[in-house]
Amino acid sequence: MQHTCKLAMAQMRMTDSIEENLQKSLNFCDEAADSDLLFFPEIQLSPFFPQYEKRNADQWCMQESAPELEALQEKAAEHKLYLSPNVYLEQKGKRYDTSLFITPEGQIADRTKMVHIAQARQFYEQDYYTPSDEGFKVFDTPFGKIGIVICYDRHLPESVRTCVLKGADLILIPTANTKAEPLTMFEWEIRVQAMQNQVFIAMCNRVGREGGMDFAGESLVVHPSGDVIVKADDQEQLIRCELNLGEAREWREKVPYLGTRRPEWYL
Repeated sequence: MQHTCKLAMAQMRMTDSIEENLQKSLNFCDEAADSDLLFFPEIQLSPFFPQYEKRNADQWCMQESAPELEALQEKAAEHKLYLSPNVYLEQKGKRYDTSLFITPEGQIADRTKMVHIAQARQFYEQDYYTPSDEGFKVFDTPFGKIGIVICYDRHLPESVRTCVLKGADLILIPTANTKAEPLTMFEWEIRVQAMQNQVFIAMCNRVGREGGMDFAGESLVVHPSGDVIVKADDQEQLIRCELNLGEAREWREKVPYLGTRRPEWYL
C-alpha cells in the first residue's frame, strides 16, 4: 500500500448561483489535477441558507443523478483523483447534508450524511437537514482509510473516535465556520482530537460574507501528534499538502491510547 497522499482543499467563496459555484468547483478540480484527493467546504454549491429559519430551500436541493454532480464525477475521472464534494442531497423524500466520495474512475463509491444536526442562531439546520440514517463511514483508498465528519459533527467527540475505531487514518471535515465564532477554540478542538485519536484531520471552510455571516477560512490540516501542518488565511485558495498516512498507525503504536481503552466503563 502506498501511504503518501497528496491532499488538496478548496477554500471557496460561494454565491447565490449554483452554476457559478459549480464552475468554481470544477476550476479547483483542474487546479488540483496532480493531487490524490480533493475536498470542499460544507454545501459548496449553494449559499449558506441554514442561517435563515424555515425558508424554502428547494432550489438548492439535488438528487444524486443531478448534472452538477455528474460534472464533478467527470472531473474526478479526467484527473484520476478522489473527490469529496458536500451538497444538500435528497434521498427517498428526505434531505441531508451529504459528502459524496467519488473515485478516480468517476463513480460515487458511497456517501456520508451529517449525523448530529445543529439548531442555533444562524445555524437553523434542523429546519433543513434530516439526521443520518447510516452513521459514520470510512472509505478505502490506496494510501489509507478516509473518514468524513461533517461540520457540527466534530463538536461531538464520538464522531472522530468512531471513524478512527473503524480504521480511519485521515478525517475530512467540510465546514462553515464564521469569524464571529471562537476560531482559536475550534483549532484546538481539532488539534486535541487529532492527538487523542492519533489521526490526521483536515478541515476545509468557506470564505466571504453571506447575509449576516462572514466565513472565516482558516482551513487547516493537523498531524496525529496534534501539530498544525498547514493553516490558511481568510482568502479563497487551494490548499495543498502531502501526508504520509502511515504515520497515524505509527503514532498509535508509539502511544497506545486506543489500545488502553476500557469501553465497558463508559456511558
